[in-house]
Amino acid sequence: MFSYCSDPSTLEGLTWLSCYLTTGKHMGLYISVVTVLVLLAITAPVALLFGFAGATAARSRIAPLRWLGKGYTAIVRGVPDIAFFLFFVIALDQAFEWLRHQVKCPDWDAPVRQGNDFVVCDIAKLPLSSSPQWVHETYGFFLAVLTFSIVFGAFASNVLFGAMRAVPQAQLETAEAYGMTRRQTFWRILVPQMWVYALPGLSNLWMVLIKATPLLFLLGIEDIVYWARELGGTKNPKFTDYPHGDWRMWYFLALLVFYLTFTKVSEVVLDRLMKKLTHGQATSGGEAQRKAAA
Repeated sequence: MFSYCSDPSTLEGLTWLSCYLTTGKHMGLYISVVTVLVLLAITAPVALLFGFAGATAARSRIAPLRWLGKGYTAIVRGVPDIAFFLFFVIALDQAFEWLRHQVKCPDWDAPVRQGNDFVVCDIAKLPLSSSPQWVHETYGFFLAVLTFSIVFGAFASNVLFGAMRAVPQAQLETAEAYGMTRRQTFWRILVPQMWVYALPGLSNLWMVLIKATPLLFLLGIEDIVYWARELGGTKNPKFTDYPHGDWRMWYFLALLVFYLTFTKVSEVVLDRLMKKLTHGQATSGGEAQRKAAA
């Protein structure tokens, strides 16, 4: 990256380190950090939407919708994450390709399922074999976001369902007594207040989501852990300009610092958000603030 890096054999000390840390493979490591942050930034709100939809369905008066909401939560929460990631992504990918196959190749007469193989016409494949590499990577990232969102949306659904039930029933009955419709009561009374009860559970879920990002390697994405293992392994002088011994301990130590720093910042932000939401509220958090100010 730097002009003085043209001949690594002449470098030493910090100069060598600066060139080593700016190689192409290290750029892959830095991009993977950004990938993790973008994944979290997108997955968190999408999972919250899945969770809100699931919790709303679970408390519905319509029986099939209620069964769907509770079934979604129970099934996803009851399956180990790693098994869900290994199975669901393949099933989701094949479902997309099957739908495209039905639209684009209606005259196809061969079975799609041929033993252990899943065969669709070439123009139905996702992504197309002729697509550039960035399309393949974007599609893989899309599947990762969707899978993470569905998994953690089920946990968020359970948290939000409990938070909705924690809102005092008397307030809902009072709103209806004043002439509010069921819809108005839901959006104006229940939803604004449930976040106070939901935030502790959602905070824990956010921490679990951060720790689950190394599962990206199961989806074929070169994540932080992949690059730490790849770059930290012993490098033979015969195959690289920057030979070194087994440095995996240092790379994983850097990952440890990264995740601990990230979770600590998250704790501070969530704690401030909790104080803001509970200010003046008739909850344990609000009561603690009132006593502290007295």
